[in-house]
Amino acid sequence: MASTPLMKQYNEIKKDYEDSILFFRLGDFYEMFFEDAVKASKELGLTLTSRNKEKDANVPLAGVPYHSASSYITKLVSKGYKVAICEQVEDPKSAKGIVKREVVKVVTPGTVVDVDSLDSKSNNYLLSIREADGKIGIAYIDITTGEFKVTEIEKEKDYSKLFNELNKIEPKEILLLDSFYEDVREQIDDYVQKNQASVSIVGKTRDGNKFLMDYFGVISLESYGIKDKKAVIGAAAMALDYAQTMQLENELTVEKIEFLNTSNYAEINSITRKNLELTKNQREKTVYGSLLWVLDRCKTSMGTRLLKRYINNPLLNVKEIEKRQKDVQYFIDNILIREDLKEKLDNVYDLERLLGKIIFGNENGKDLLALKNTLKSSIEIMNILKETNFFEEINVKKLYDVYVLIDESIDEDAPFTVREGGMIKRGYNQELDEIHQIMNSGKDFLLKIEQREKEATGIKNMKIKYNKVFGYFIEVTKSNLDLVPETYTRKQTLANAERFITPELKKYEDTIINSKAKISDLEYYLFKEISAQVKDERNILTNLAEKLAYLDVIVSFATIAIENDYVKPEMLENSDILEIVEGRHPVVEKLIGRSDFIANSTKLKEKERFVVLTGPNMSGKSTYMKQVALISIMAQVGSYVPAKEAKLSIVDKYLTRIGASDDILSGQSTFMVEMSEVSNILNNATEKSLIILDEVGRGTSTFDGVSIATAISIYIHNEIKAKTIFATHYHELTDLENKFDDIVNYRIEVNEKDGKVIFLRNIVKGGADKSYGIEVAKLAGLPKEILKESKKILKRLEQKKELIEKTVNVHQLSLFGENLGFDDDEDEKKKEADEKMEVMSDIIDEIEEKDINNITPMEALKFLSELKAKLEEKK
Repeated sequence: MASTPLMKQYNEIKKDYEDSILFFRLGDFYEMFFEDAVKASKELGLTLTSRNKEKDANVPLAGVPYHSASSYITKLVSKGYKVAICEQVEDPKSAKGIVKREVVKVVTPGTVVDVDSLDSKSNNYLLSIREADGKIGIAYIDITTGEFKVTEIEKEKDYSKLFNELNKIEPKEILLLDSFYEDVREQIDDYVQKNQASVSIVGKTRDGNKFLMDYFGVISLESYGIKDKKAVIGAAAMALDYAQTMQLENELTVEKIEFLNTSNYAEINSITRKNLELTKNQREKTVYGSLLWVLDRCKTSMGTRLLKRYINNPLLNVKEIEKRQKDVQYFIDNILIREDLKEKLDNVYDLERLLGKIIFGNENGKDLLALKNTLKSSIEIMNILKETNFFEEINVKKLYDVYVLIDESIDEDAPFTVREGGMIKRGYNQELDEIHQIMNSGKDFLLKIEQREKEATGIKNMKIKYNKVFGYFIEVTKSNLDLVPETYTRKQTLANAERFITPELKKYEDTIINSKAKISDLEYYLFKEISAQVKDERNILTNLAEKLAYLDVIVSFATIAIENDYVKPEMLENSDILEIVEGRHPVVEKLIGRSDFIANSTKLKEKERFVVLTGPNMSGKSTYMKQVALISIMAQVGSYVPAKEAKLSIVDKYLTRIGASDDILSGQSTFMVEMSEVSNILNNATEKSLIILDEVGRGTSTFDGVSIATAISIYIHNEIKAKTIFATHYHELTDLENKFDDIVNYRIEVNEKDGKVIFLRNIVKGGADKSYGIEVAKLAGLPKEILKESKKILKRLEQKKELIEKTVNVHQLSLFGENLGFDDDEDEKKKEADEKMEVMSDIIDEIEEKDINNITPMEALKFLSELKAKLEEKK
C-alpha cells in the first residue's frame, strides 16, 4: 500500500515511539493517527474522524489545537499514557517539500514539567529500581523541583522493604529492567493499580559511573556517598538518563545526588502508615483527618512537601531531633517574630517549581513577577532573622541583584503569553522604547494626514479608520465621491460610503505592523535574556528554597504547639522508657474538640514493657494505642506532642496490626491476612521497636484465637522484648501478668450504674473480667427486642460454659498450657476432654429444650436415665 509523503514521515517517526501516543504537529493542530487516534478519542472525548491518507484506506484521525494541547496531554499522562510531542522544526514558508518534524520531548507520568497540572503539595517522582550484589538501589527524581535522592536496601525474598519505600515515596512512574520486573510482576502490578502509578520497562542502560560523573562534572561519586554502591549507581543513572531522554529539548533541574541512608530513619511499613493514617485518611484517601492534616500549617507548597517527607522519615538521631526542637522553641518564645514570619511566608511562592519552570524554559512574565515577590519577602525574612543562623550561607546581595533585575525589567501587568509583547517595562531597553515611540506617535501622525487630506480634497467629513481585516483606510460618504482624487485606491464599498487607501497610509500601516512584530520579537528576546540571568543564580535560589521550606515547617510546628497545647518531649538516648503523661490523639482531639477528649497516660519501661489492654469495643482502645504511636512519631519528626509531659526513647520501627478485612483480590481470608501481617511484625521487630496489636486471633475460633494470641505474646516477651501494646477481647490473656515479669494489664474503665454502662475512656491498671458487647450494640442503636433476646442467650451461654468447666474441670485459661492436667503431647487425654465437653454441651441443649412444666414423673425419670446413659458411654 503506497503512502503519501506526509504519512511516510509520520510512520518513520512513530516507529521510534511505539509505546507513546504521538502528537504530530500539523499547522495549528496536533494530529493523532491510527490506534493513537482511537485511544485519544476514547480517553479525551474527541471526535474520531478519518482522512484518506493511504490509498484505498481511511486513516482514523483525532486532533487538538496546539495552543490548548497541555490540558489534553495532562489528562492522558494522568491516565498512565506516554505522549510524544512532534513539532515542526522548520518554517513551513521556507520548507522545500514536506516540513521537517522531530519529537522534541516525551511526557510521561514521572516527567511532567507542566507544574500547573500537578498537585502543588506533593512531589511528582520518577523512581527507578536496580539490583546488584544482594542489594536493591532506589533512585527518585522530581524534575520540577530538581530533587534527586537515592537509597539502598537489603534484598529480601518478599521484597517487603522495597514496597515500604515505594509506599513512602509514592512515585508516579517506576522504571524497571525487564528481568527484575518478572521477579516482582504480581506485587508491582498490584501496587501500580492501587496507587495510580505506571511502570516503564527500560531496555538498555548506560555505564552508570561514567554517565553520572560526566553529567555532574565530578571525578568521583565519593562526594555523593555512593562510590562502589553498584545498585544505587545503576538506579541513579537509569532515572537520570530516562528523564534526560524524555526531555530532549530541555535542560534538567538536577544539581546533585542526595544519598539517604535508611538506617538514619525509623522504619514505618505500608500497613502501619495506613493504620496510623499518617498522610491520608483510610476512607477517602485525602489529607483530611490524617496526621499531616494536623501538623500542616505551612504557608508554602514547598513547606508541605518537606513536612510530608519528615512524617514519612522519623529521625533516629537524638541530636538532630533536638536541633529541630530548639528551632521550634525559638519561634514559640518569640511570638512577634513568629507572626511576622507567617505574614511574610504568605507572600512566598513555590520557589522550587518556579525555578524549575525557568530552567525548562516554560516560564512567563507572571512567573518572574512571582519570583520577584518571593525574593522581596525572602530578603525581609532574612532581615527579621539576622540574629539567627537560619540563612547564614545565603548571599543576600545576589538575591537583591536578581530582585532588582526583575523589578526594573518586567511589567507588573505582564500577560501569561510570552510572544505577544507587553512584558518589558519602558526604560529598560532603548531600542524597544524607540519602537514604542513610533507606535505611540502614530495617533498624531494619522490626525495630520486626515487634516491635510480634508484640505486638499475639500471632503470635510472624511475619516481615517482601522479594522483587523482591511487595516488603515479613508472612509468617504457617497455624497462626496465626486471629490475623491485619482490617487486614492478603492478598498471596500459600503451602503453609504466607500473606503480607500493611499500610498502614504499604506506606508504608515506597514511601519505599524512591522513595529508590532519588532516589539514582540524584541520583548521575547529580552525576556529570555533576563530569564537566563536568573538561571545563572540557580544554586543560590535552590539553597534559598530549601531553607524557606525548612523555616515554614518549623514555624508550622511552633504554631500548632501553641494552638493545641503541645509540649516538648524529652528524647532519651540508651533507654527503653516510653512515658507519656496525659497523652491525647492529635487527630481525634482536633476532630471532636479538646474539651471532649479524655487524656490518658502511658508508661512502658523495664518490667512493664508489654501491656495487655482489655475493654469493650467503642471504648477507645484503638484510639489510645494509635495515639501512643503517633506521639512517638511526632517527637521523632521534631514536633512537639499532645501531652502534659513526655519522656521518649528512640523507636527504630513502628509495627502495627489493627483491624481486619478480607483481601478479596488475592483470595486471602481475614485470618490469613492477619497472620501474614503478624508474621511480618515478628520477623522484623527489634528490642527498640514499638508494636501495636489490636484483636489478633479473632479471625478464627475462640480456642484457636486465644492460643495464638497467647503464643504471640509470649514470643514477643521472651524473644523480641519490644515495647508492645496488645489490645484484646480475650480476657484470658490477662492471666499472663501473673506468669511473666514484663507483662502488665491495663483496661478501659467502665462505670455500671442502674443497669446502664458508661465507657469512661480512662485507661487504668488491671484487666477487664467482663464483656460489654450488648451494651455496645445498644449504643449503636440495635432494636430493643434484639438486645433483650441477646441478654437471655448470653445468660444461658454463660451458665452452660460454667457447667462444662465444672464438669470437665477445664477453663479457657488452660489453653495457655497449665490447667488441663496433661502435657502437650498427651493427645489421647486432650481428645477425651474435647469429647466430654461435646457430650456435656449436647446434654445441656436437651435439658434447655425439655418443657419440664408439662412432663409426668415417669417421663422425667426416663429422661434422666437417658442422660445418665449418655454420660456413662463417655466415661
